[in-house]
Amino acid sequence: MAKTRIQFICQNCGTVHTRWAGKCDACGEWNTLVEEGTSGGIGSGPQSTRNARKGRPVALTTLSGDIEDAPRIASGIGELDRATGGGFVRGSAVLIGGDPGIGKSTLLTQAAAALASRGHRIVYVSGEEAVAQIRLRAQRLGVAESAVELAAETNVEDILATIAEGRRPDLIILDSIQTLWTDMADSAPGTVTQVRAAAQAVIRYAKSTGAAVVLVGHVTKEGQIAGPRVVEHMVDAVLYFEGEGGHHYRILRTVKNRFGPTDEIGVFEMSDKGLREVSNPSELFLGERHAKSPGAAVFAGMEGTRPVLVEIQALVAPSPLGTPRRAVVGWDSPRLAMILAVLEAHCGVRFATHDVYLNVAGGYRISEPAADLAVAAALVSSLTGLALPADCVYFGEISLSGAVRPVAHAQQRLKEAEKLGFGQAVLPRGSEELAGGIGAGSFQPATLTDLVVRIAGSLRRREED
Repeated sequence: MAKTRIQFICQNCGTVHTRWAGKCDACGEWNTLVEEGTSGGIGSGPQSTRNARKGRPVALTTLSGDIEDAPRIASGIGELDRATGGGFVRGSAVLIGGDPGIGKSTLLTQAAAALASRGHRIVYVSGEEAVAQIRLRAQRLGVAESAVELAAETNVEDILATIAEGRRPDLIILDSIQTLWTDMADSAPGTVTQVRAAAQAVIRYAKSTGAAVVLVGHVTKEGQIAGPRVVEHMVDAVLYFEGEGGHHYRILRTVKNRFGPTDEIGVFEMSDKGLREVSNPSELFLGERHAKSPGAAVFAGMEGTRPVLVEIQALVAPSPLGTPRRAVVGWDSPRLAMILAVLEAHCGVRFATHDVYLNVAGGYRISEPAADLAVAAALVSSLTGLALPADCVYFGEISLSGAVRPVAHAQQRLKEAEKLGFGQAVLPRGSEELAGGIGAGSFQPATLTDLVVRIAGSLRRREED
């Protein structure tokens, strides 16, 4: 008989330890190691090799052949379908994470009602709320009359037995995966073992029946989905529902999608009647822009396949401190330090005695390096006190040598800017072929010094006038 081996699993990060310790070496959390046996059950090895089944050969094929598009279930909510790549794929598993109260349940309730109105069978199972609470939310959203089937249950075996009755569901929503538990594991709900086992059972059902499954996941204080990382590898798509408490917009961001593009976003606006689609997010982020303020530059960015225009605000003020402050909201702090260093080393612009504050308007977050040029323009504008042209957009990557490097999708960025009424653009040389529109008369600096000279020249001309 195989000897039972004991291991200890961290309930915060899922790291496996051979012996118990008060502190997890991987994540640094205290009292999170829980004992788990590996002689059988989920995650264990074979108990005996004497009765092992002989493997059967599988058919091998070639890379060439017919390709069929994955059958999808379109919800009719344009921003949700955009983020998922065109709708929910049959037989797929989607994991949605987000902060508490951000609107995950509201979004899924509206999606369930929209799909039910199209004749699909939708099952909504909640492990956190009673049926009466879900009905109250549906009444507030105005979708109480939709044919969505509800249940309040946390046992995976009971949920799958209930779903198996009647016609196969087209979409199953489980809110949330951390509240589910299965008879296959002995640990408490919410632990790494239970989350992994419950997700595995639900995903196995989805693959075998062709029903799409949406799992709601809690997030940690770092913003990552709680539980073992293996759950994110098991599912077909991972979406994050983001938003700031002081802003009314919400962003559904795709970070993994086996059936569509990643880094895609869907933008929603939260109201007392639920979530409303924002078809043009650029107007949302530029809606309260003060065109004549120094230190403001409009960045033409890309989110997946969608161009987004957003205002970058900079404030450079004399510092009374020996070490000036550098504060950033919505961008990367090391990236700001790099831009400041390039401006000082190659352009002669001194920030050593100034505090620098950088903010992306609307609570939006930027991750692409194409924002370098817009940030540099906003910093120089704030330092000189000169407002940049109100109808100009900026994008381009800055290297450590001070060169301005091309970025992808220049034509799409310019088309979005032209659609919103912008007439000028500052972009790198060597970008895509720019024919007509604002691209034909755009300013294309080879180095960051060229942009600083242009802004300083505008200041001198203003002083002469």
